[in-house]
Amino acid sequence: MASTIITSSSSIPFFNSSTRLNYHPLSLSPLTNSFKVLSSYQPPQHSHLHNQHKGKSFSLKQCAISIALAVGLITGVPTFGCPIDADAASPVLPDLSVLISGPPIKDPGALLRYALPIDNKAIREVQKPLEDITDSLKIAGLKALDSVERNARQASRTLKQGKTLIVSGLAESKKEHGVELLNKLEAGLEELELIVQDRNRNAVAPKQRELLQYVGGVEEDMVDGFPYEVPVEYQNMPLLKGRAAVDMKVKIKDNPNLEECVFHIVLDGYNAPVTAGNFVDLVERHFYDGMEIQRADGFVVQTGDPEGPAEGFIDPSTEKTRTIPLELMAEGEKTPVYEATLEELGLYKAQTKLPFNAFGTMAMAREEFENNSGSSQVFWLLKESELTPSNANILDGRYSVFGYVTENEDYLADLKVGDVIESIEVVSGLDNLVNPSYKIAG
Repeated sequence: MASTIITSSSSIPFFNSSTRLNYHPLSLSPLTNSFKVLSSYQPPQHSHLHNQHKGKSFSLKQCAISIALAVGLITGVPTFGCPIDADAASPVLPDLSVLISGPPIKDPGALLRYALPIDNKAIREVQKPLEDITDSLKIAGLKALDSVERNARQASRTLKQGKTLIVSGLAESKKEHGVELLNKLEAGLEELELIVQDRNRNAVAPKQRELLQYVGGVEEDMVDGFPYEVPVEYQNMPLLKGRAAVDMKVKIKDNPNLEECVFHIVLDGYNAPVTAGNFVDLVERHFYDGMEIQRADGFVVQTGDPEGPAEGFIDPSTEKTRTIPLELMAEGEKTPVYEATLEELGLYKAQTKLPFNAFGTMAMAREEFENNSGSSQVFWLLKESELTPSNANILDGRYSVFGYVTENEDYLADLKVGDVIESIEVVSGLDNLVNPSYKIAG
């Protein structure tokens, strides 16, 4: 029997089917069936973004919401969760930006790069043609290399022209490391051009991954410290102020070709410091070690519901369930929004996204109709509805996305209910965790 070691990282809010919650007959999706009853929801009113977007016209937006609600009922995608018994004097439909179009980003590495809090056009212009190599390789045979060659030349030319601007964007404390990565990137691009000249198609993808790792490293070296203050009400919680990575080792029970998988997960504290910090703290407590996969239905893979009556992590120092807020980074914003979905705020585009019809996201569970009710449950999204508009995933902006699977993520689909998480271990970035509660006695 073969034993395969694999790495991967991705996740989405996760719920256990045995959770004792009330259902509403219209909550058809596997996720909303785990939420509190719809009518109990009271939308928060405190966000500055909410007030900023209150007065927008509803006409086209209402139409978009109606379509999305219909899709949710037909396909099982979570609906927007408006209160069923809302006062007739107040609008039932949330303000929602018009659905966007265009090709969705499916690559977890690209999602992580674009989620960094930087604004350096020069490095992004190097990044884009390198990412486009993925599409170039979809062309059959050696014809793909002509397109790859154009991508490589464009990236190389852009790097040479913009290197000064890229270096000027590096944080002073990280400049030496960033320049070293840029030199490796420059040399690697020359190697890629030689690979193309030798018509060695098989060597292109590994070289592309290497070059994009250099790009991502340079971009991380542009972040100078943690870019904002977490709201005071959450400042004493475990916070991940930066990024970290964990390896999740899963024992596979019933797959003769796959006995053990190690999923490598990159956690993004820049966009969700409270959610990612809570997860890292639980990992250091070995909370997930020995826990089974509790749901695997082709839509999501879920875990994190402890045995017994508790629906989350019971902090031994308080003997109460530790809960965390919904935490979302809207595209174009500098700080996360707390305790409100983006649709409630009249926004749509999330900075960190649940990938469309692809693996790659780790998101903390949020029982949709009760604030601050996330705790320990997490899920990985495997598939989105075919009816969801391109690049308009209606799950975006409803769950705290705090990480992505970065290697061999396809193996998530092989996980089954009952497979055991042998261990989750932090392999980098633990020094970015502040207020670690796992160090407190008891």
